[in-house]
Amino acid sequence: MKNNSGNEDRKKSDSRPFRAGGDKGGRFEGAGGRFGGDKAGKKPFAGGKSLKDFGMGRRGAADRSGKTESAESREENARIRADRAVIPDEIREESGQTDRLEGKNPILEAYRAGRCVDKLFVQESFHDSGIQTILREAKKTDTIIRFVTKERLDAMSQTGHHQGVIAQVAAFRYAEVDDILKKAEDKGEAPFVILLDGIEDPHNLGAIIRTACLAGAHGVIIPKNRASGLTAVAARASAGAVNYVPVARCTNLGTEIERLKEKGLWFVCADMDGKRMYDLDLKGPIGLVIGSEGEGVSRLVREKCD
Repeated sequence: MKNNSGNEDRKKSDSRPFRAGGDKGGRFEGAGGRFGGDKAGKKPFAGGKSLKDFGMGRRGAADRSGKTESAESREENARIRADRAVIPDEIREESGQTDRLEGKNPILEAYRAGRCVDKLFVQESFHDSGIQTILREAKKTDTIIRFVTKERLDAMSQTGHHQGVIAQVAAFRYAEVDDILKKAEDKGEAPFVILLDGIEDPHNLGAIIRTACLAGAHGVIIPKNRASGLTAVAARASAGAVNYVPVARCTNLGTEIERLKEKGLWFVCADMDGKRMYDLDLKGPIGLVIGSEGEGVSRLVREKCD
C-alpha cells in the first residue's frame, strides 16, 4: 500500500505563488498587492494600468505626455537630424574658436574691408537683394560658396539670427605664393616651400606651420577646397608661428606645382613607398608635399613630384 501523503503535500506546495522571485508570468505578491505582468506585458499593473499607460508601448509611437507622433512629423524630424549630422567638419564648432560671421551686414562689410572669407554658406532658394550683393562680392574674391538648407544654417548659427547667410573667415590674412618666393629672395636663400595636400584637421595644420617655422621654410601652401583653412584653431595650434610663416592658398595644387617648377623648384613628397629622406639630396630650391591624414598624397599630385 503506497503512501500518497508526500505527493499531496508537494501539490499543495506547487499551487502557492512564489514570494521572492515570482511565477513564470512575472507576477509578485506582497503587502501592497500584486504587481507585474506576463512575458508579453499584457497583464495589468496595480490599478489596472498597462505599459501603454506609462508611454512604454511600441517604441516611438507615443511620448511621455501620451501624444502620438504622426508619420509626417517623424519623417520631418528624421530629416532634420540627418541634415544636422552631415555638417562638414570645417564648419563645426571647436571650443568656440571657429571664426564665423552671421547676417547680411556683417558679412558684406567684411568683404568691403578686404577681410578674407574662406567659405560662404547661403540658404538655398533664398532670394534677397542683400544676399545677391554678398554673392557678387564672393565671386570677385573666389570665395567657396555652399548652398545649404535652412536647417543646416540653424544648426551652424551661434546667434540664431543668420538671415540666410553665414561666412567662415580666416583668422589671419593669407599671403600670395609670390610673396613666399620673394621672402626667400630677400633673405638670399633658395626657396623652401611646404605644400599640404588636403590636411583637414586645423590642429594638424597649426602643428605643421609650427614645424615649418622651426625648419626654416619660407612658407606653406594649402588648397582652397577639401582642406582646413587658417582658422583661429590652426593659429592657436601653431603657437604663434603663423605670424612668421606666410600661408598661401591655391585653387589646384598640381597646377601650382607646375608653375613653381618653371621658377626652378623641384618637388618631393612624403610617401610610404618612397626612399628614406636621409638618402636624398634635399638642398637647393625645393618643395615638400605632405598628404592628408587618411589618404596621403593624391595620385595626381604624387605623379607631378620629382
